Parts: sequence; structure tokens; C-alpha cells
Amino acid sequence: MALNFPWIYPVRVAQVVFAIIVLGLTAYAVGLVRWSDTVNFMLFNGVWTAFVATPYLALAPVFFPQLAHRFVIPAVEIVTMIFWFAGFIALGVLLPSPDYCHWGQCRALQAATVFGSFEWALFLATTIVAILGALRSGGHSTHSTKPAPQTTTQIGV
Repeated sequence: MALNFPWIYPVRVAQVVFAIIVLGLTAYAVGLVRWSDTVNFMLFNGVWTAFVATPYLALAPVFFPQLAHRFVIPAVEIVTMIFWFAGFIALGVLLPSPDYCHWGQCRALQAATVFGSFEWALFLATTIVAILGALRSGGHSTHSTKPAPQTTTQIGV
């Protein structure tokens, strides 16, 4: 049996799983102690990725091609990648060093920082692919069903 499964779907599943992990870790920390806006931003990143960005990026090209404009897909990828980069860097700066991080909320936020960095790396990869796809498609839609024009001529016609 030939493996004819696009590589992007397992990556999208990993993006959703990591986003839900970050969502759970940051919700745990926010629920127990009042943290700064940085932790709230990471909570937003988890919600944005798991329930808005990734479902749109995975489902719109397949089921709603009219909503999947060739510049909207890379734009959503870029915005989400920037959100994750800003979030995990800011959270890493906010937290104390591991020597002084001995309580549950701090360790949960350390784990959220690590998963946030993995999430950023995944979105970096999919952003590069989306940008290259948008540039490669030029002015043509990738969902066009029109056949290519014939470029050869028949002799004697």
C-alpha cells in the first residue's frame, strides 16, 4: 500500500496537541496565582491555536476553498508564529531560574515555555511551506480545475 498521506496533517495534530497542553498548563497557573499579562498571553495563544488558527488552516483549504485565499493562509501562519515566539520568549524571561523554581505553578509555566518553543518551531516550518506555496502559485489559484492550455501545434492543420 502506497503512503499517500500529506505530511501537514500530523503536524497540524501536533500543533493542536501542544496548544492544548500549553492551554492547560497556563490555565492551571492562572487559576491559582495572579500572574502577569505574559501568562495570560500564553493562555490566549493556546486558545487561538487550538480553536481558531489550526482548524482554519487545516479545514479551509479542503472544505471551504473560497475562504482559503492564497495570502490569508500564510498571513494566519505568520501571525500565529509571531504570537508563539513572543509568548515563549516573554514567559522565559519572566520566570526565575530553575534553581529557584520549586513550586507547582512555576514548574507548569516552565513546561509551558518549552511546549511554546516547540509550537513556534512547528509554526515556523509550516509558515515557510505556506509562503513558498503562495509564491509558487503566482496569480493562479491552486484549486483551479481548468485544464492547462495546449502549447503544441499540429503540422498540416
